[in-house]
Amino acid sequence: MKPTKNELFKRQLTLPEIGEIGQQKLQNAAVLVVGCGGLGSPIAVYLAASGIGKIHLVDFDTVAISNLHRQVFYTLEDVDKSKAAVLSTFIKKRAPFTEVAYTSKPITKENVFELVENVDIVIDGTDSLPTKYLLNDACVLKKKPLVYGSLYKFDGYVATFNVLQKEGSYSANLRDAFPEMATDIPNCEEAGTLNAIVGMIATQQVNEVLKLITGIGKPLTNKLLIYNALQNTQLKMKLTPAFLKDKIAEIFKEQTYIDASCSGQNPDWQISPAALKERIGAANLEIIAVLNTSELPFKVQQTIPIEDFDVAKMKIATSKTYIMICQRGFNSYKAVLELKNKYPDLEVFSLTGGISNYK
Repeated sequence: MKPTKNELFKRQLTLPEIGEIGQQKLQNAAVLVVGCGGLGSPIAVYLAASGIGKIHLVDFDTVAISNLHRQVFYTLEDVDKSKAAVLSTFIKKRAPFTEVAYTSKPITKENVFELVENVDIVIDGTDSLPTKYLLNDACVLKKKPLVYGSLYKFDGYVATFNVLQKEGSYSANLRDAFPEMATDIPNCEEAGTLNAIVGMIATQQVNEVLKLITGIGKPLTNKLLIYNALQNTQLKMKLTPAFLKDKIAEIFKEQTYIDASCSGQNPDWQISPAALKERIGAANLEIIAVLNTSELPFKVQQTIPIEDFDVAKMKIATSKTYIMICQRGFNSYKAVLELKNKYPDLEVFSLTGGISNYK
C-alpha cells in the first residue's frame, strides 16, 4: 500500500496552524535522535509519523528484556538486536515519506560534530549525563537547537536549548540549568522509573520539535519544565543565558565526555560471566553489588548502591580479588575506576554486561 501525503497526514493538515505549508516544513526537516531507548524510540516514531523528512538514529546498545516495559516499540523477538537497527526498520514500515539512517556506535567527542552538522535539530533521548553535556556543548558550538529530556523516578524534565532569538542571541543551554555535571545521580537502571512518565516526557519533546520546525506555539526556551507524575504537578524554572559559546568552547577542549556505559572500558578490568562462574566461592574473592536490588543469581559479600559508593569509607584488603557487579556492567565499571584510582595495584574487575548477561 502506498498512501499519498494527503491521506497519511490528513488530520494534521486539517489544522490551520499546520496546513500544507507547515507539513512541507516538516518534510524538509532533518533531525538527529540520540538514544533509542525509553525516550528516543517513541520520539523517533512520533516524528516520523508526523512527516519529518529525515531522521538519523544513534544508539550503540542492544534490546534487553528489562527495556520492554517502557520501550514499547521493541518486542521479545528483538532482544539482543541493535536498537537503532530495529527502530529504523519499524519506522520504514509505517513512514514512507521519512528517510531513516542510523549509527550503531556511541556518540563521542570525536564524531559528534559530524553527526550534528547536517541536521536542523538535535534531540537528547539518552540517560547518560556525559552524553547530555556533550550534545549540549556541541550544539552550542555548532549553533543547533537541542531538545532535552531527562527522567528521575517519577519526575521528568524537558527544555529546548540553544535556539536563535530574534535579536540574534541564543537561548539558554543545559549548563545554564545545571552548570556542573553531577556524578551521583543514578540512571533509570538504578533508580527505576514508571513507563507512563517516560512516554509523557518523550511526547513533550516531540511537541517541542514540531513547534520549532513549523514555527507555531511557544517553545520551552529559557525554561526548564519539571513534571511530577505522582502529583500531576509541573513547574517551569526560568533560565538565564550565561554559558556562552566562548566559555563552552573552552570547556569542550578540556572535557573528555567519556561515559563508562558507552565506551572506553578497559578489557583488562573486566571479567566475563563464564570466568566469574569458575571463581565463585573462592576464599579470596569478594563480590560487591553496586545496585539496589536483592534479586541476584549468586551470593554477594556487600551491596552498595552506586549513589552511596565511596571508596574512602571502604575497608580494602589488597590480598583479595574484588568483583563489582550491577545490572548491565555500567556502574560496576565506574566503581572499578574509583577503586583503581585509589588502589592502582588492586585486583578488581567489573562483570561484563552485568547480571543481565549472567546466564
